[in-house]
Amino acid sequence: MKGVNILVVDDEEVVLQSCARALGAHRYKVTTAHSVDEALEQLGKRYFHVIIVDLIMPKKGGMELLKYIKQHFTRAQVIMITGYSSINTAVEAIKLGAYDYLSKPFSPNELVITVKNALEGKGRSLYPFLSDHELPAQMIFDNIIGQSPRMIEVFKLISKIAATDSTVLITGESGTGKELVARAIHKNSHRSDAKFVTVDCLALTPTLLESELFGHTKGSFTGAVSTKVGFFEVANGGTLFLDEIGDLSFELQGKLLRVIQERKYIPVGGTEPKQTDIRLIAATNKNLKQMVLTGAFREDLFYRLYVVPIFLPPLRERKEDISILAEHFFHKFCVKYNRPLLKLPAAIVEALTYYNWPGNIRELENSIERAVLSCEGDELTPADLPGSVREAGPAPPTPGPKTMEELKKTTREIKQKAVEEVERAFVINALAAHEWKVSEAARAVGMQRTNFYRLMKRHNVNLPAKAQEEQGKELSELETK
Repeated sequence: MKGVNILVVDDEEVVLQSCARALGAHRYKVTTAHSVDEALEQLGKRYFHVIIVDLIMPKKGGMELLKYIKQHFTRAQVIMITGYSSINTAVEAIKLGAYDYLSKPFSPNELVITVKNALEGKGRSLYPFLSDHELPAQMIFDNIIGQSPRMIEVFKLISKIAATDSTVLITGESGTGKELVARAIHKNSHRSDAKFVTVDCLALTPTLLESELFGHTKGSFTGAVSTKVGFFEVANGGTLFLDEIGDLSFELQGKLLRVIQERKYIPVGGTEPKQTDIRLIAATNKNLKQMVLTGAFREDLFYRLYVVPIFLPPLRERKEDISILAEHFFHKFCVKYNRPLLKLPAAIVEALTYYNWPGNIRELENSIERAVLSCEGDELTPADLPGSVREAGPAPPTPGPKTMEELKKTTREIKQKAVEEVERAFVINALAAHEWKVSEAARAVGMQRTNFYRLMKRHNVNLPAKAQEEQGKELSELETK
């Protein structure tokens, strides 16, 4: 872009050259500096629209330069360069005013896109934060709390796609905060002043859900005493969030597909199509790819939804977030129930960390609320926690083999288990790749059909119901052999 000045500050010459080459190809005017002092000298000569700064450099680091830039050049956009080990510092930099950060190694395309977004003011949605004093280096995004690397990547993805109208599919276990993510995307989009409409696809029967989505005309069915506006019309101009999309009936899947393709729909009992302008976000705790393989979910609809996928990791896979989440809920319920509890004891945090949280964040929040209500003294104790959490504790060490014979036996068992896992995965992958047709799968992997079927039975691999119906006669023959 002609007329745009960019300053790249890094102590590594190879980084400076690659950045200058990638940005120069897009006609940006690039200046490089090997240190903070060189950067300050360049800043005194001309104005830079974007400044790309390495966080870790000898003598003076990127944070020091960031503070100077934000004090003297408030309109300049700053992008931090960071390694994996300094991600928390990068988050702190964003809190101090940096636009975004790039994790090494990054591609030229990623660099150019981030610079373009910075110049256009797109996607800056990594704030507001909860109290900096209570939860340092932590991001909160519409009550989504986390400082683990996996959640930071979720925050970055949200910030990049919020400004677009792309369809989003949010997946993850129950209680991981899928609706909060959907609301955060809406809140940080250009549709934020319009409505955010939530539809639970599991809560209504298919007939009622169709009426709720599309609306209906007076007299279209028994009980339709008046014309009703549907959610596609209510959410027009805003965001429609379809929760539990995996439970949508097959018939409604087809009708939803047509709306996504044409942005038009016909109310129940109506004849004239209506136009709708919505941003669609869907969520599910089911494996839609597996449902497509078994015929339970339309493949064409899946790929219409799978434009921008966001996976929310379960709490057990981001345990470094448990302490800050617990602290947040603790203060929330202390205020709600007027309890003078000022600090969450370390023993409580330790007990919470050992537990695996099958109900995820929702279960953690409920457990903290119960603990606050149960507490009779001035400080929480492990006894105030639910029994399942208290009893988790550290796993006792597994006793090792004590004799050579025990060692050989243990080794055989481990090898056998590993072989079984590989064989089972081999069978499932072969079947899935050939639409669960036993003969085709066996032929493709170079096995006799009967031997392949014995391998299926040995590892308890069953065909989906639809495939069993289609291959009923063949399976009966194999059972007799």
